[in-house]
Amino acid sequence: MKNIYIGSCSWKYPSWENLVYTSRNPGNFLEEYSKKYASVEIDQWFWSLGKSSYGLPNRNLVAEYNASTPPAFKFTVKCPNTITSPFAYRGGTEPNRWFLHPDVFLQFYERIEPLGAKVGLLMFQFEYLNKDKMDSRKQFLDRLHAFFKALPKNLPYAIEIRNPRWIDSSWFSFLQERQVAPVLLQGYWMDDIVSVLDSYKNAVGDAACIRLHGDDRKGIEKATGEDWSRIVTSRDDELSSLAPRIAKLAEGGKTLYINVNNHYEGSAPLTISKLEKLLGAQK
Repeated sequence: MKNIYIGSCSWKYPSWENLVYTSRNPGNFLEEYSKKYASVEIDQWFWSLGKSSYGLPNRNLVAEYNASTPPAFKFTVKCPNTITSPFAYRGGTEPNRWFLHPDVFLQFYERIEPLGAKVGLLMFQFEYLNKDKMDSRKQFLDRLHAFFKALPKNLPYAIEIRNPRWIDSSWFSFLQERQVAPVLLQGYWMDDIVSVLDSYKNAVGDAACIRLHGDDRKGIEKATGEDWSRIVTSRDDELSSLAPRIAKLAEGGKTLYINVNNHYEGSAPLTISKLEKLLGAQK
């Protein structure tokens, strides 16, 4: 299906030799990757918040990514945590003065703008916001409203939140009113992804992202030894349930990005292969 983009969360893994790459150290990982997959998540610009300043993408690296990928390729880009972290550097209690600051986003976007139409989504990822970090859901929504009101229109914004109880019909309505795509996360104590899709399939706007992350990052790393070439935790039942739901959304005209992490089953390429076969069976 042309409106389903399946890819991994990051791409530079030597242990993907023979799964994605011709060797453990190809001359250009991304170039080889983009010959096999239609999209990828960029997370390297997320961790940007410093003690007294913040980082922005390197212009030369942005140009390299653009040159390494074909015109139809898509990046789902995690925006800087400088924008999405309510507290300052390294989890203290000092408020982050750049939290939901439009100027920071504009500086960030100016750096990645050369990617042009290859930017499939601009994803704002928020951590779990307890009462110490955010007084209420209403306060969060008010801050988000002011933030998006100040941003350029017609860019492909998306939001991931990690407060399960905040995901309801009013959340999807809030996003649709602002033409912001939902990012639905599997893992990190979030509600079952299949149940979420069943409950809100009619509330999804024109686009959505499903991120398959897994529940036990440290456990997977221990089991694999960070050799991401084999499945160590099979999630076949969940994938079999997800595939028809993804296909149904796509048939309804939605653009879907499926971002698969190595920590989901142990090997993102092998998970992607299984999901592609399941989706092929839906045709």
